[in-house]
Amino acid sequence: MPRVARLSFTPVRGLGLTHPESIELTDVGLVEDRRFYIVDDHGRLVDRLRAGSLVRVSAETDPEATWLRFTLPNGSVVEGDIRLDEPVRTEIYGRLAKGHVVGGPWAAALEPFVGRPVLLVRCDLPGGTRIKDGETHVRNAISLVSDGSLAELARQLGVPSVDGRRFRMLIEIEGARPHEEDTWIGDRAAIGSAVLSITKPDARCAITTQDPDTGERDLDTLRTLLRYRGFRPDDDERKIDFGVLGEVAQPGTIRVGDEVAVLAADRTAA
Repeated sequence: MPRVARLSFTPVRGLGLTHPESIELTDVGLVEDRRFYIVDDHGRLVDRLRAGSLVRVSAETDPEATWLRFTLPNGSVVEGDIRLDEPVRTEIYGRLAKGHVVGGPWAAALEPFVGRPVLLVRCDLPGGTRIKDGETHVRNAISLVSDGSLAELARQLGVPSVDGRRFRMLIEIEGARPHEEDTWIGDRAAIGSAVLSITKPDARCAITTQDPDTGERDLDTLRTLLRYRGFRPDDDERKIDFGVLGEVAQPGTIRVGDEVAVLAADRTAA
């Protein structure tokens, strides 16, 4: 039976990943995940598509996002309590994130990795970058990929292995066949005390071509996925998929080593 191999998240969109031994999922997902994001002085989102070296900075926060800590590549630390300034709204890949600019030293600490002035924003609500304007429902609260899929991608690339961190998935599992997780779409997966509803494939972007430690482009993941998997069928947006997305059907705790039990839906139901 497949098991959880690694858990990954970051409190600040685009920064380096944290790998806890357990996570506590609520109905909006992991509340610390991507609670903050970065914009430039024109209010445009700054992520690793525009500044890949942001991955060299790691972050920590509390569930209420009232405290923040950055650890920089040289080992220096920037931390303290959050002070919120003016409100801001940001277009993020078709969604309107609502938050407040964070005052204090954090934005200045990130500027050397972006190369220009930036602002740090805290979403007003957990899951804020995954909520469409006018809605309250958090979309794509969880993401999942298997070791079998990573192994098949490595084979197609002709490399010994592919580090799952470059896909920045919340849950990595081991003991699965290549792309087995795709067959779970429409089903539920019980992991630990949580139950996840697997809803759709995960469309990938150029961030997956970047080394997860440096942010430098080093693998042609997208072209390789396109070659052996093609675009998503019957989709005019020409999406290239790898891994799956889902929602939290039952909140609970997930730990590294937990078994993944797939609860197949009744396909014959009317």
